[in-house]
Amino acid sequence: MRTRLNVYFPPALAKQVDELAIRRRISRSAIVEAAVASYLSPDGADRMEAAFARRLDRLSRQVQRLERNTGLTTEALSLFVRFWLSVTPPLPDEDQAAAQVKGRKRYEGFVETLGRRYASGKSLMDEIPEDVWPRSAAETE
Repeated sequence: MRTRLNVYFPPALAKQVDELAIRRRISRSAIVEAAVASYLSPDGADRMEAAFARRLDRLSRQVQRLERNTGLTTEALSLFVRFWLSVTPPLPDEDQAAAQVKGRKRYEGFVETLGRRYASGKSLMDEIPEDVWPRSAAETE
């Protein structure tokens, strides 16, 4: 036996229920019944919390990878700059113009190489052996 309830919905919500009933070819009562049952279900909140926890865990792992990659990039750049500044002697004034032209050509070559490498999907992280920068078990899942 079923109990009749009279409920009132805002027009927009009533329209959504009507449209869903037509699309799914089920009664409006079935839709409202399923919605109320889901709302009153004690494990509904637990399922939602578990889903959020999984998403947060995944986001945490992604942020950890980003932090690791950013740290590695920063260290690589700083080592290069320190080395370059240590070994590069200053140029005499008369050689500055030629050095700037050569520098522009080298920079263009660098950008082209970087573009090709980026397009190929290769990265510095792929080249670093696992024994130098081991991945945690959580990251490989």
